[in-house]
Parts: sequence; C-alpha cells; structure tokens
Amino acid sequence: MSRLVNIEEHPAHEPAHPSLTAFLALGFRPLYLAGTAWALISIALWIYAPQLLGAPLSLVAWHAHEMLWGFIITIAVGFLLTASATWTGFNPLHGRPLGGLMVLWLIARIGFLFGGVTGFWFATAAELLFFLTAAVCLARVVLKGHSQRNYGLPLLVLALGVADLLYLLAALRGDYVVLMQRFDLGLIGMATIALLIARRVIPFFSMRMVPGLKIPMLTRSGQAQMVFSVAALAAGLLHWPVAMAAALALTGLISLVQIAYWNPAAVLHKPMLWILYLGYTFIALGLLAAAVQISGLFAPTLLHGVLARSATHVHLIGLAGFCVLIIGMVTRTALGHLGRPLALDRSMLASYWLMILAALLRLAALWPSTVSVHLLHLAAAAWILCMGLYLWRFAPLLIRPRPAKPAPAAVPREPIVPAPQAH
Repeated sequence: MSRLVNIEEHPAHEPAHPSLTAFLALGFRPLYLAGTAWALISIALWIYAPQLLGAPLSLVAWHAHEMLWGFIITIAVGFLLTASATWTGFNPLHGRPLGGLMVLWLIARIGFLFGGVTGFWFATAAELLFFLTAAVCLARVVLKGHSQRNYGLPLLVLALGVADLLYLLAALRGDYVVLMQRFDLGLIGMATIALLIARRVIPFFSMRMVPGLKIPMLTRSGQAQMVFSVAALAAGLLHWPVAMAAALALTGLISLVQIAYWNPAAVLHKPMLWILYLGYTFIALGLLAAAVQISGLFAPTLLHGVLARSATHVHLIGLAGFCVLIIGMVTRTALGHLGRPLALDRSMLASYWLMILAALLRLAALWPSTVSVHLLHLAAAAWILCMGLYLWRFAPLLIRPRPAKPAPAAVPREPIVPAPQAH
C-alpha cells in the first residue's frame, strides 16, 4: 500500500491558488479539462460556425473525428492514466511528460482545424504520438505492477490510434464510404474499452454507495462480451459485414443482461449511479442498432429506414452512450481523486439532465421532419450548457491541489455509545 501513497495527491498545507504541479499530478486533471472544453468548442463550431472548418478534414469528417478522438477518447485516456495508477500502484504519467502529452493533443486540435494539408500531417503525427505515448506509459505500469487483467489495455489504446490513422487517410482521399467504415472501427474499439471499464467500475461504485447491494461479477459473460467485441473489430477489418453484425448483436445483448443483473432499481435514488447505468444501456442499444445497419438483412420499413442510417447507431453509442456515461464518470472520478465529498450539487445534477436532453433531442432530429434542424440546434444548446456547467464547477478544482486533510482534534472527544437495540 505504500506505493499507492506515492501516486496519490496529498498536499500538505499547499496554498489554495492554482498550481501547475497539482494540475499535472494525474492524467485526469488536464485531460478532463481539455476534453470537456473541446467538446463545448467543437460543437459550437460545428453547429454555429461551420464555415471555419476547412479541408482536408472538413465538415462531417472533422465533426466525427473530433467528437470521437478529440473528446470521447481523450476522456477515456485521462481515465485510464488515472485508474491505472490506482490499479498498479504506479503513476504512469505526471509532471512535464504529462504536459508534453497535452502539447501533442493541442497540436492535433489546432492542426486539424486550421492547418490545411501541412497542418493536417503535423496534427496526424502529433495525435499518433499521443496514443503511442499513452499506450507505452500504460504498458510500463501494468507490467511493473504485474496487473495481468489490464495487460490488454495498452493494446486497445494502440488500436484506437491505428483506427484513427486509417480514418484520417480515408478523409484525406475523400472516400466517404471507407471513412464511415473506419469510423465504425474506432467507435467499436472505444465501445470495447468502455464496456470493459464500465463492467468493473459501475458495480464497484454501486456497492459502495448503496448499502446492502450485492452485484455478481459475471466473469464469464464479461469475457464473452470482450471476445465478441474483438471479433466485431476483426470482422470489420476483414470486411465481413454479416459476421460483424452478429458479433455486435451478441455484445449488445450480453450488455443488456448485465444491466439487469446489476439491479438498476436499487440505484434510482442515486443520480451519480443511474447516469452510469443509463449510458451503459444506450451503448448496448447502439450496438444492436449497429448490427441492424451493418447487416442490411432486414426488410425495409419506416423504422428500418432510420436504423439503416449510420448516424443512428453512431449517436446512440457515441452521444447517448459514451457521453452520458462520460458526464457521470468525469463527475464521480474527479470528486473522488480531488478529495471532495461524493455528492452532487445542483449544477452537477443539471449537467446530467442537460446531457440526457442533448442526446434525446439529437436522436429525435434523426427522424425526418420539418423541425429536425431546430431539434439539432436545441441539442447543441443543451450540450454546450452541459459542458459549460461542468467546466464552471470543476475547472477551479482541477487546477488546484487537493484540500489538506483536517488535523486531528487536540482534545479527545467523548466515545460514542451505541444506542440500545429494540427487542
């Protein structure tokens, strides 16, 4: 346990003002802040100032890339760099090296937005170095800590980097069909990581917050879930759509069964928990929708017409799934690692409802109607308010040291005598 003390932030009498040392102490601090800020900025650009998005990564290609790799996967990397410190007892990245990782991330964001072809290549190189650095640092600590159950995580992060490169090359060629196929690879790769992590942390968080709640580990179904997820990725790379659809459907069904075993009714009074359950459920439903779209085997109907659009499963998994899960995770994990009480204030709870509203409005906008554009704009407004609330509440905490633990009382207090039990 002494190793864990070395990686946790225990400031002794630090000042309350911002501290670069504290900001770069663990991966979640800069990456949560950067990821959520970019989520706000990129959606504002996409909806309200699309004329600023230039070639070669332009319009839909830029939006899809920045939402998945620029926001969702950035948050995931921040979580993994932080959680791996807890799992192994060794901090994978902090201080100047973590600052260097953030510089790579920033070069990528600026290059893809303003850089033209030259900037595109600089941004691509920076982003690949970002994933390579994160994967190497994760590999170092899981090997050093002999954390065998996490040996696959660095490989999954590398796979996300490879999928990113394949996507960017397709965008450079302007091949929309291949672009969406490779986007799906990145999306399913991220779903694999999200399912793997969520099935560990959601039961753990739930049993800690709900007295008496017992959740089974479901080890075998979890292993099957991972096997089918990887099989879906392999089938996608080999261009076997029916096999990919079958693997995705099985992954989604297993996920729904897991939710049922997690006793969702027991957490309905805990927003910090039900938001995680909800995001996980939407990922499962999105995987089923992806299976419908990719297989192309179902008879044409009005409902199938919506499900046959790739935008449907993309937003079910990406927005209603990942992003709902993310707003819960960046709240819960930040409070825990910042030494704050695990309790929501009104702004945090409002951010949850705004994210759910953004997801529902965006999904409603996919249905062809005369109000689709208005729904899209309302969804963007809810999204921007959600991220703005998170930044308003958490940015001041993320850039400051953890509060020092209160000193023990000088005068010993009276012992607490238990009340007599009623018979």
